[in-house]
Amino acid sequence: MTDWIPPADPVAVEHGRELLAGAGSVTVLTGAGMSTDSGIPDFRGPQGLWTKNPKAERTSNIEYYVRDPEVRKLAWQGRIAWLEQPRPPNQGHFALVELERRGSLHTLVTQNVDGLHQAAGLSDDLVVEVHGTIHQVACLGCAARGPIEDALQRVRAGEEDPHCLDCGGLLKSATVSFGQSLDPGDLLRAEEAAEACDVLLAIGTTLSVYPIAAMVPIAQRAGARVVIVNAEPTEMDDLADVVIRGSISAVLPALLARP
Repeated sequence: MTDWIPPADPVAVEHGRELLAGAGSVTVLTGAGMSTDSGIPDFRGPQGLWTKNPKAERTSNIEYYVRDPEVRKLAWQGRIAWLEQPRPPNQGHFALVELERRGSLHTLVTQNVDGLHQAAGLSDDLVVEVHGTIHQVACLGCAARGPIEDALQRVRAGEEDPHCLDCGGLLKSATVSFGQSLDPGDLLRAEEAAEACDVLLAIGTTLSVYPIAAMVPIAQRAGARVVIVNAEPTEMDDLADVVIRGSISAVLPALLARP
């Protein structure tokens, strides 16, 4: 059962709405809280995936993944279970599409791998997935990529630990695991987007994981206003012009309502 979240402060919502309505360029940063209302739990919260099943955390560590075939088998079963469960975009995802319609969305940087921003209608070229995507598979040997469904079909057919058909290397989802580096190009796009915007809107993230959390102080130093929307306090609330506590899927439609 999801913990009850009190309604957001209407004064804070209106202040944030005015800032966003007046912005010519908005950069958005989203974290795990963005997708919890779509039925995707976070990792370390009270109902988090790793809180409930500590063994599952090993599947997200590249050292364990490469070393232990049992970890890889567990990971593939987890991917099948994850992708076979319907998880549609929520009203918060759909609300963010309004920024693109207005022509004010500079870039959306997401720490999520679920692809729900694109599923809601955002243009793929405006989205930076700094932690990769669950919807593709990547070879750790030759770096070949393709739809993850191709590998999942092999797992369903009996291959518990499928390897690359080109080079024989290990396959994994095209997500960034612990121990893997973020893509330098994605980091540069995120930094440039923070420097270029009039408003930085941070949603559903505790802003405690670097280097992406640095987008907030980068934007502030460049003169941008900062709006934070999260159910819980974040590490950078003191840097924000507006902090809104509440359910993201309820707050964002009000925050991005047409002026």
